[in-house]
Amino acid sequence: MTDQLSAKDWLDQGLKTLAKRGFTALKAEPLAKAMGVSRGSFYWHFADIAAYHAAILKYWREVSAEQIIASLEASAEDDDPLALLLRRTFSNKPALEKAVRTWAAIDPKARAAVQAIDRRRLDYVESLLRRSGLADEAARARAQILYWAFLGFALSDQPLPPAGQSAVLDELVRFASR
Repeated sequence: MTDQLSAKDWLDQGLKTLAKRGFTALKAEPLAKAMGVSRGSFYWHFADIAAYHAAILKYWREVSAEQIIASLEASAEDDDPLALLLRRTFSNKPALEKAVRTWAAIDPKARAAVQAIDRRRLDYVESLLRRSGLADEAARARAQILYWAFLGFALSDQPLPPAGQSAVLDELVRFASR
């Protein structure tokens, strides 16, 4: 089975572990045990735990920004990509986001990854707002406000209650499209 696991399998397991148990659980032995393989499989794909951590942060960016942006850009022309993004973002459980940001509070490499993804996301939201007709300054300000709302949501211990979720999302979409 060791030969059958790919680096992506290890990264997928790492993101799940990170979201559930935090960055301190990103170690070869517990990950291997959770996957039912030996540590040798881990070291086949990653030189050491530092290389794995770097790969996890890169993969998190791919999953949490690049894949989302690509899917929005590929959506139908009559779909509002900003509305789709807001609905998708605020209806998911942000455990992974919170875990990475907790990691970033003590690790400079994780902090750099968070800062890079924040910049990428902000730039993308700003570009969507400009495409919808907002002037540069207004698009920049509104993108920042929306991102602060996302961070508040992601870092909160109080999730949006299902009953009020639709109303909050409708207001965010309305705010973004004014």
